[in-house]
Amino acid sequence: MALKMNYSTHVLDFRFDAGTSRGVMRTRKTWFVKIYDSDRTDVFGIGECAPLGGLSPEDLTQMDFELERINRKITGLPLSHFAESPLDKVQAMTDPAFPSIRFGIEMAILDLLNGGERMIFRNEFAEGRQSLPINGLIWMGNKDFMSQQIQEKLDAGFNCIKMKVGAIDLEEELALLKVIRKVGGNRLDLRIDANGAFPNNEAFKILKRFEAFGLHSIEQPIMPRQPEAMSLICEKSQIPIALDEDLIGVHRTRDRIELLSYIKPQYIVIKPSLVGGLLATQEWIRLAEERQIGWWITSALESNIGLNAIAQLTANYDVTMPQGLGTGQLYHNNIPSPLVIADGFIKYDRRNSWELEELLNHSGSV
Repeated sequence: MALKMNYSTHVLDFRFDAGTSRGVMRTRKTWFVKIYDSDRTDVFGIGECAPLGGLSPEDLTQMDFELERINRKITGLPLSHFAESPLDKVQAMTDPAFPSIRFGIEMAILDLLNGGERMIFRNEFAEGRQSLPINGLIWMGNKDFMSQQIQEKLDAGFNCIKMKVGAIDLEEELALLKVIRKVGGNRLDLRIDANGAFPNNEAFKILKRFEAFGLHSIEQPIMPRQPEAMSLICEKSQIPIALDEDLIGVHRTRDRIELLSYIKPQYIVIKPSLVGGLLATQEWIRLAEERQIGWWITSALESNIGLNAIAQLTANYDVTMPQGLGTGQLYHNNIPSPLVIADGFIKYDRRNSWELEELLNHSGSV
């Protein structure tokens, strides 16, 4: 009885031009990992390694080499090797410079340990008995496109809307927020995400313009790796600040503690594929809670394979704040799954099934 692993690539096609302050995305490449016991090939774990070009710390040209290195480490091991402390075992054999690979291996191993049923964590969400609140995401584009998205999210029953800002004219963004607030009223939570778009010397002036809309928070107003400037913004801004990109590439516990203790953000936004997977996410949450810092978890444009793992991880916590788990609807060719979004919540509808045939029979398998 020995483990085997193979992997394949898949290109996900967006339903629209997905705009951020870093540019427009039309496709994104992801890697799927399959781990199974050589004596029981019909039971397998699936993981997704989904680095995000321009944001992930990975050298994307080295993904296949790193996956092959992990393949050599896993092949031949008994599944019992991972029976105790599986996340620690995966961390020991993976490179923190490839956080999405660490995340993909973690989810594949946990899936296999739980019987190969896409059950990463056994909890109420995975059993179909719990729904998680999520925000509706408004992507950047021209004013008409963004207005259309806003109306769709309001019609769909979202109580929390997050809008990307920093790429179109500021006055147009302010006008759109005015529309959202007018239609949604004060019951609606409004988040904005700048992805580091504001120049340091203009950040306070821009933030002042947003104050009128009663925002829940703003993510990453300036570029990361500027702790002194970000600390000042967190201290002085009337709008609560959420760190996002600043968490990427911070691997050591002591460095995470130093970052949170020095900057003192009101919130952190945790993307498992970017920060180092499930174990890293759990540590960020623990460190934030010890410092009375709020948090929420967000997917990073993974397919439903990765989104499923992130949602199940989130459900291990008693969350009431909307999470960023609504990205499964972005793609023409996502993996059909039991994940369903309705009325501003995501749930696991066990009446629906996973359809993995195309993924498993992909010609790029190794």
